[in-house]
Amino acid sequence: MRTHRAPRRAAALALGTALVSLLATSPAGAGTAGLPVVKPTSETAALYDDEAGGNSDADDPAIWRNAADPGRSLVVATAKEGGLKVYDLNARLVQELAAPEPPAEDDAPGRFNNVDLVSGLRTSAGRADVAVVSDRGNDRLRVYRIDPSRRGGPLTDITDPAAAPVFSSGQSEINDQRTAYGLATWTNKATGRTYALVSQRERTRLALLELVPAAGGKVGYRKVRTLDLPASSQLPDGTSWSPCAEPGELPQVEGMVVDPATGTLYAGQEDIGIWRLRADLTGRPVLVDRTREFGVPGVYDEATEECVAGADPGYGGERLSADVEGLTLLQERGGEGYLLASSQGDNTFAVYDREGNAYEGGFRVGAASATLDSVEECDGAAVLNAPLGKRYPRGLLVVQDGDETPGVPDGEGGTRTATGFKFVDLGAVVDAAGL
Repeated sequence: MRTHRAPRRAAALALGTALVSLLATSPAGAGTAGLPVVKPTSETAALYDDEAGGNSDADDPAIWRNAADPGRSLVVATAKEGGLKVYDLNARLVQELAAPEPPAEDDAPGRFNNVDLVSGLRTSAGRADVAVVSDRGNDRLRVYRIDPSRRGGPLTDITDPAAAPVFSSGQSEINDQRTAYGLATWTNKATGRTYALVSQRERTRLALLELVPAAGGKVGYRKVRTLDLPASSQLPDGTSWSPCAEPGELPQVEGMVVDPATGTLYAGQEDIGIWRLRADLTGRPVLVDRTREFGVPGVYDEATEECVAGADPGYGGERLSADVEGLTLLQERGGEGYLLASSQGDNTFAVYDREGNAYEGGFRVGAASATLDSVEECDGAAVLNAPLGKRYPRGLLVVQDGDETPGVPDGEGGTRTATGFKFVDLGAVVDAAGL
């Protein structure tokens, strides 16, 4: 989630002034703490989170490679109540699909949060490439077949209409919106079965859902098991700590990715850090890295709807500023490569070795021009290390931009809340970050 849309966590408040000062004093051409800066090549048209904009709010992208014609590959991206957007490699919109209407007037509307892809999913109509989406508003998964030759747009909804809520027992619980949130797909190499791993909003729970064929080429899912990540942590001084939040909220997970070679799930618990665990949700999770704000005490202030931070005891990490958001895997041959993580609190991206998860460095996405601006408050990210035609011969990185500029007046003396997606040449990232 983006901090300017919700009460700030204690950790973000504690470091906010220091981070602003650091950014202001960084030398020209350098990023936070001297990190290299890469520039986007293009961006999507801004999405506006207001009635005129269809309550569209960019969140999470995925990159589909057209094996027959890589230069005509696609980016599938979520826009919350704005539904699903499909872009070409020039960041031009080629299709948009609306989120479902609410079942009744007072019910929550569809709200597409995260998206991931599956290649060659088994359906009753044959194998298909699909996009799987977490519909937070309805607590369900939505599945879309990808066919670039289809007239009217490459995506078609093939969700089993009998698909049940993921975490809720009925519509009243769905309306409370402790629903399907983060999402990553995984195909078990040993069994050939395909799954979606889904996190629950405002809870620490993860669910493993098997994607299953249904009649008429539709796709449904069944719950295999769940796992709850820790809601609190034991600190070195013997005390127990949990991040400050609104009453009743637990530290949630959103950004997730699975390493297909090892069946390893990486899950970003926003205020805490990055967990590594088995994608089948068995075994014990291991905390790969912590946020800088890990261990900072805080008290929620009902009047301001913000957290008041206490003194930092110094137990946090050095590379991630809450929230930990988009996780994506830059795959190389032989099991090598890198895990990329969006450090939303300081507008940077951290890079970890794929094999041992050692920190390898980081980067920022800076402005390419007055209109092609830098990336701030990034939610979702996706990387594809494969040739994508003449435009991206070394691959592509797509990142959400949580503060699209220049701003557009809202008619009331302010500016409309605008978000979008930036396209970045992966070769530029590899060269700048020394990967």
